[in-house]
Amino acid sequence: MRPSARQRSAVVALACSLTLLATACGGSDQQSSSESGSGDDGPKIELTIATFNEFGYDDLYREYEAAHPNIKITPRKAKTVDEHVKNLDTNLAAGSGLADIEAMEVSWIYNYLAKADKFVDLRDYGANDLSGRWLDWKVAGATTNTGKIIGYGTDIGPEAICYRKDLFAKAGLPTDRAKVAALFPDWDSYFATGRKFKEKLPKSAWYDSSVLTWEAMRNQLIQAYYSNNDRYLGDDNELLKSTWDQIIKGSKDGLSANLPAWSESWTKAFRSDAFATIACPGWLLGVIQDNAGTFGKGKWDVADVFPGGGGNWGGSYLTIPVQSTQPAEAAKLAAWLTAPEQQIKVFKKIGSFPSTVDAYDAPQVKSQVNQYFNNAPVGKIFIDRAKNVILKQHKGPRDGEINQVFSDALARVDEGKQKPDDAWQQALREAEKAANTRKGG
Repeated sequence: MRPSARQRSAVVALACSLTLLATACGGSDQQSSSESGSGDDGPKIELTIATFNEFGYDDLYREYEAAHPNIKITPRKAKTVDEHVKNLDTNLAAGSGLADIEAMEVSWIYNYLAKADKFVDLRDYGANDLSGRWLDWKVAGATTNTGKIIGYGTDIGPEAICYRKDLFAKAGLPTDRAKVAALFPDWDSYFATGRKFKEKLPKSAWYDSSVLTWEAMRNQLIQAYYSNNDRYLGDDNELLKSTWDQIIKGSKDGLSANLPAWSESWTKAFRSDAFATIACPGWLLGVIQDNAGTFGKGKWDVADVFPGGGGNWGGSYLTIPVQSTQPAEAAKLAAWLTAPEQQIKVFKKIGSFPSTVDAYDAPQVKSQVNQYFNNAPVGKIFIDRAKNVILKQHKGPRDGEINQVFSDALARVDEGKQKPDDAWQQALREAEKAANTRKGG
């Protein structure tokens, strides 16, 4: 999903931090210093790193500086994702002003894969063989069609299904995690189970939002809006239309709670019996706990399943613009920040789930449980979910704008403002217009 400007900041803030931390931005042009370092460590080098919201890196910066006395790290933290992207685009177009390291979120890095010549190929700085370091699909997300790698992976957002254990019991459904996981291995069975639930508990919906469920399903398609050669597919993509139809039928049958994602009504609904399940990346556990509070303690649980296999929502990369005057040192820092040891530290600090395979052997990760979710073994669950993500969807140059068009159309249907067929046709027209909009430089 590509939320609105206001919502997009909230989405990525959530994806990057369980506590929804936001930080002030820094923002002077990059500069390097020729001051001498201590001892025999050579000339002093300043490395700037531009991030958004909370990456959990402050302690790591100090640790790296202590081990590298000639390095001074200057963070630039944008207040919002939109501000970060605006700075990135402005300085990219100007040819100067970018940080030595620029963070990019998984849902919009595809925009910059099309401008890969503006970023360092990390294969030139030790990234020739990344097999086994990150999950394959994480590496693929920052790799161009020609094999150029522009980003090192930070966190990820593997998805499971969070569910209301008490509502399942009232509806006569199993509540044990393993038995719940067996209920819906695919989306057909997920919707079918929802209809059974609805028969027993007509006052509660099966899921929170058609838009967020669409996002989960649409993200699993190998091709959604574009072919692999960037041809806009539109009405030619039968799988996209069948996904839409499944969501529309679910809404018609009362499976959706019709809640606008990230709205006040959505957050309040967690303190009621409004819905029973939600597509749930690891970072959303903290969102549920924050919103449900004492009302939801012991009622929410999480099952090691995601219909259709695996899904990912969230996560970022660290890239090195060619503008950097210290690309080798910047690449070393980016590689260190994204190494398993550091990803584990960030996971312990703010809950961002690691993307490096070796991190999954760490007791701090694989043995983690969540007391609020009935002591669910969330470490094991989300490791399993991460390993089940196998597809990398091709995203074309206007993918975000087009997805917003279809999301808005579904929202209008959910809210009773438009008939499904009319919404689909309007979405096709608006998406076609967006796809033909002149691409920026």
